[in-house]
Amino acid sequence: MAKPAPTFYVFHGEDEFTCAEMLADFKRRLGPPDTVDLNTTYLSGKSLTLAELHHACDAVPFLAEKRLVIVTGLLTRLTPRRDRELSAAQKGYVAALTDYLPRLPRTTRLVFVEQESLPARHPVLQLAQREKTGYVKRFDPPKDKALPRWIEKRARKHGGEIEPRASRQLAAVVGADLRLLDQEIAKLVTYTNAEQAITAADVDAVVPYAQAAVVFNMVDALGQRDGRTAAQTLHRLLDAGEHPLGLLAMIVRQFRLLIQVKELRTEGATSRDVAQALKLHPFPAGKLYNQATHFTAAQLETVYRHLLDTDVAIKTGEIEAEVALDLLVAGLAATGT
Repeated sequence: MAKPAPTFYVFHGEDEFTCAEMLADFKRRLGPPDTVDLNTTYLSGKSLTLAELHHACDAVPFLAEKRLVIVTGLLTRLTPRRDRELSAAQKGYVAALTDYLPRLPRTTRLVFVEQESLPARHPVLQLAQREKTGYVKRFDPPKDKALPRWIEKRARKHGGEIEPRASRQLAAVVGADLRLLDQEIAKLVTYTNAEQAITAADVDAVVPYAQAAVVFNMVDALGQRDGRTAAQTLHRLLDAGEHPLGLLAMIVRQFRLLIQVKELRTEGATSRDVAQALKLHPFPAGKLYNQATHFTAAQLETVYRHLLDTDVAIKTGEIEAEVALDLLVAGLAATGT
């Protein structure tokens, strides 16, 4: 006897991108897009009542075999926390929900979408794992070490190839934002016309975050008193077409952020705290968090004043911009700031 098809699904986890892809593929398999859209209902779990859920799930499909109901955030709302137990009303809601789910109409496909991982003890999660009509899928983003391999697979999915060095560089530049990574991979495949493997040079040319990452490398070199690497990195940026004043502005911004990060670290902030406080992507926040250890607060303030003086000197014509940048980098590295 064939196993019955699931009628309710639990998609949970922090990998929103892969979850959205799987949900889109699920919809495609239900039938023609126009018909599926006509029979799809989206519900927010923040204030959803059981009566509203019953009404959506019990409705008969219109000119189709299946009806799709997608509910976001409901199970997270019904998850007990360390500092907050469920109220009596919420417990009653969960009990009524777990009683209803096994009795869903065979024509309905109900999908719970949660953007965080549910605890193993969650009653609906346990029900979906226990019932033949239930299905559970957890979406965890790839770990840092696995990210380059993920990038290589996505490049192949877009019809291209990417060199290992380029995939590592792209992972370092963009970080673990899978949706953004996928967009950049698609652009890179288009850029190379899928005729050759994507190289690190292609990443530098196409990805807007790459030049900012090179500035990170230059500041890293300055913090480690590596004047040679800092100077080479500076000229790499200039040769790539960066305007000297634009480059100086990027360096000024970098050290301004480092001053803020240094203060936050002194107050006990973590890298995640820094990302939230300064409204930064976790990747640059982590880089700044580590770079701040290369400098004392007094050194950062001295560097920042020197950068502003250099900006004034360039704009008033006291010194050529490229010469000023060379002297700036050499001076910071040689004197230990």
